[in-house]
This record gives sequence, structure tokens and C-alpha cells, in this order.
Amino acid sequence: MHAFLSWLAANPYVLLFFVIGAAVLLGKVTIKGYGLGMVASAIIVGAGLSAVAATMGITMKLDNFTKSLFYYLFMYGVGLRVGPSFFNSLKSDGLKFTILAVICSVMGLLMAVGFAKWFDLPGGAAAGVLAGSMTMSAAIGSAEEAVRQGAFPLAAGQTFEDISGMIALSYGLTYIWGTVGIILIVKYLPRMWGIDAKAAAREYEKENGVLNVDESGLSGYRPGGVRAYRLENPKVAGLTVKRFYDEHIGLKVVNVVRDGEAIGAADDIVFKLGDVIALGGKLEALTSDMGLVGPEVPDSKALNVPLDQAEILVTNKEFAGRKLKDFAHESFAGQINLQRIERGGVPIPIGLETEVRRFDLLFVTGLKSAVNRVGELAGKIGRASTGTDLLTLAAGMILGFLIGAISVPLAGANVGLGNAGGLLVSGILVSSVVSRTRFFGHTPNAARNILEDLGLIVFIAIVGINAGAGLISQLSAALTVKIVVAGFFVCTIPPIVCWLIGLYLMKIHPVVLMGGVAGARSHSGPAREAAVEVASSVPWVGFPVGYAVSGVLLTVFGYVAMIMSK
Repeated sequence: MHAFLSWLAANPYVLLFFVIGAAVLLGKVTIKGYGLGMVASAIIVGAGLSAVAATMGITMKLDNFTKSLFYYLFMYGVGLRVGPSFFNSLKSDGLKFTILAVICSVMGLLMAVGFAKWFDLPGGAAAGVLAGSMTMSAAIGSAEEAVRQGAFPLAAGQTFEDISGMIALSYGLTYIWGTVGIILIVKYLPRMWGIDAKAAAREYEKENGVLNVDESGLSGYRPGGVRAYRLENPKVAGLTVKRFYDEHIGLKVVNVVRDGEAIGAADDIVFKLGDVIALGGKLEALTSDMGLVGPEVPDSKALNVPLDQAEILVTNKEFAGRKLKDFAHESFAGQINLQRIERGGVPIPIGLETEVRRFDLLFVTGLKSAVNRVGELAGKIGRASTGTDLLTLAAGMILGFLIGAISVPLAGANVGLGNAGGLLVSGILVSSVVSRTRFFGHTPNAARNILEDLGLIVFIAIVGINAGAGLISQLSAALTVKIVVAGFFVCTIPPIVCWLIGLYLMKIHPVVLMGGVAGARSHSGPAREAAVEVASSVPWVGFPVGYAVSGVLLTVFGYVAMIMSK
């Protein structure tokens, strides 16, 4: 063991990815469906490995440049994800979930600082308790920024490593209940108030036409399509394409084959007996009157019509605010399939009563002409691409560092957002500008996820490795109990308060509110478990807005907690 640990210490890159790999494996371990996840596992594996090595006289330490670089990439990625929905959350119904997110985040901050002062916890514990109990790992980095900037002055004999180690220790001790606790709270809140959540979910689904997307899998059902028919009905022969459409709303002529040649679908084409007509529309319209044109035929030329798939960003105010059922009589109705809607980077359940909002992202497939038409009406259209605009990435990172360099005198210190906060703001600004333009600065979801996932786990792994040696000297039974108690209350009280406010003051539907509380805690796990508990996707309706707002607030509050607790 000594030789192996010495070899790891001498090979820092191997050490880093050994910890990451072990963290991913540990994060996959679950007990009755509950697990640590790879991020919390990274700090446990890193700190544990480093602590064991320290008992053998082996020092494990990785440079701070690498740690900071990956953290900064993570923060910029978070900004890119939440940007459009962050500003949009301040409007209409999103305001309710924004308020809940603010209440939950502020309560968490005040309680973490309050317990730190009441229990006389060491420096850094307040931020660690906030980060762990609120499961906001990014707050660790912003808390360290406060130390680097001098907003949290070090006491005599105190080092940055001491503070960083205490932040990591407090985070690790409170993260377990922070994760499991909020899942249990959200899952069982309706039962505590005597609400039948499953029945309420069924009622909501019926009223709003929401499908349970969590249970949907690969299916042969398609709501729309294109089919070809040989014209044998004399009542249709002699009609023009336009006249046919006017008489049969919902059926769109997309191609006509005559004498073995495709002649298109211009409005003035007159049908003749024997033509093969390709019709596009909803499945119900295509099958409700099979004798309207004639028998269905597998004509490859007629069915050889251009299809398309695209991501459409809703920016036009005239398109936003309408419910999906309101588009039933548009010219493109039945010619496209709306696969999903993402709001704030999170897919939401959709139904006939679902209201389209600005900066929603619509994923559609269908006839190319119809897709283009929806794009013109809704806002901006983009198509799947794996390319990343690295120029915009570089410009956004530079902008973030410049914003972070701005500071103002406060309480005897120069206080500013720091690099991390600046990059978060920069990501929000860049993604908001990009969402209002024609997809310049393209950053695919996969690329953004790499920035977030890899950036965060590398940062947390290095925090654990560097803090491990100091944990032995800082940890005691009394301190452990105090931190765990503080974390328990910081995790438990704010979501219950948000539930009461949302249920009784804001009159939010209880099942939607389950997702709203999860979003206010910036944790997707409770929303997922709530959806399973009620066998419905309805909890996800209330999740995206609070998730975006609380993610930003809790990250910044790591910095604020350090200042308030000094």
C-alpha cells in the first residue's frame, strides 16, 4: 500500500483520474435507490485517499491552477445553461417559483451562518454546511474565492489549506442528508398534509392533457406522418391542391405522382384519376376516412418528400403565450411532430394546455416546409450540430474574468464577484444574447455538459486530495456532531417553509409544487423521485425556473457565507 500511494503521489495526473474513476464507481452504488453521486464521492475518495497517505508520511497535493481552471469552466457552463430561463423566470407564473427559490436559498444561507456562530464552528464551516446541506457543490469554489480575495481574512497562524479543508469537511458531513433528506421531504410532503398526490396528478393530467413522459419508451405510435394513396374517387378528381386542402383541413398534399413522375404539390395542380397523392397530417386524419382518395399504396416516389428535424428557439412574443391546442388549425398542423420542449435546459411535460413561453426550445421533426414555417413564426431555427464556437467561448471566458476583476470597498475589504462569479454572470449574459440571435456562438448540450460535469468533478476531486491531510488534525467527535446537526436543519427547514408558502399563499397545485420545491433546492433528484411516487411527470412542470434561480443564488451565497461568518 505504501509503495502504491507513493507512486500515486509522484504521478499527479494518474492520481487525479484515479480519484475521478473511483468516484464515478462509488457514485453508482445505491442503497434502496439512494446514492452519493459522483460529485460527493469525489471529495470522499480524494480526501480519504489523501488522509490515509498522510498517516504513512506521504503528501498528496495537486496544483491550484488546475483546480481553478476546471472550476472556472464549470461556472461558465452553469451560466450558459441557466441564462435564458434566468431572466425569463422573472415574468408571469415563473415569478412564483422564483420567489420560492429566493426564500429557500436565503433561509439556507442565514441558517448556515447562524449555526456556525451559535456552535462556534471553525472558519469555512458555514460555507461548507451551506454547500453540503443544499447540495450545491459550486458554493465550495465561491467560498474559496472569498479567502483568495481577502474578503475572509485569515487569522494568525491560519492558512488557506486550513479553511479549504474545513469547507470540504463540512460539505462531506452534510451532503449525505442534504441529498437523501430533500428527496424524502419532497416525496412525502403531500402525505404529511393529507393530499393524495397520485389522484391530484391524474386530475392535472386530465385537465392539461399532459402525458407521463417518464414512462414513455420506444413506441411504434407516431402522432403524424406521410402516406400515399392512389386516386380512385371521382369526387376528388378535378380538385386543385388548394381546393382539397380547403375542404379537408388537417390533410396536407405534399406530393403528387402522375404517370410515374413526381410533379410536386403546387396549389394549382389539378388531380386526375390514377394520380398517387402523398398526404401529410395527424394519424387520426390520415386514417379516419380511408376511402377519401383511394387505396393506400407504397409508392416510393410519392413518399420521397423532404423531412427535417430542428431545434426552434421561441423568441417572438406573438408566438409565445399561446397554448399548444391553439395551433391545431395552423397551416403546419399535423405536418410536424413536437418531440419535447426544454425550459431552462430541462425537458418539461407537455399537453394540449401547455403554454409556450419565450426562450423555450422546441424539438420538432416533420415536413421540411412545415418546420421552416414554425421556425419563421416562433423565432430562431437551428439544426443539430456537434460544432462548438470556440471563439465565443474564449470571448465569454475573458468577459467573465474582467467582470470578476471589478471590486468595491466594503467593510474594510475590496469585495467583488471574483473570477467564479464573473464567469457565472458572463455565461448568463452570453447565453441570453445567443438565445436572441440566430444561434451564433453555438455550444451543443453535450459540450456544455462536459464543461459542467468534468469541470466540477475535477475541481471537487482536487479539493478532496488537497484537504485530506489536514482533516485528521481538524476532525473531532464534538465538531462532527455540531456540523451534522447544523446540516440537518439547514437541509430540512427551508423546503418545508417553501411548501407551506407555495401551497397556502401562492395556491400552487400540490404536485407541481413538489417539483417547485425540488427546483428551489436546485436538485433534480427530488423531482425525479416525486415523479416516480405519483407515477406522473407533473412534478417536472414546477422544476425548471427554481432550478435556474437557486443554482445561481446558492453558488454566490458560498462567498457571502464566508463574509457573514467571519
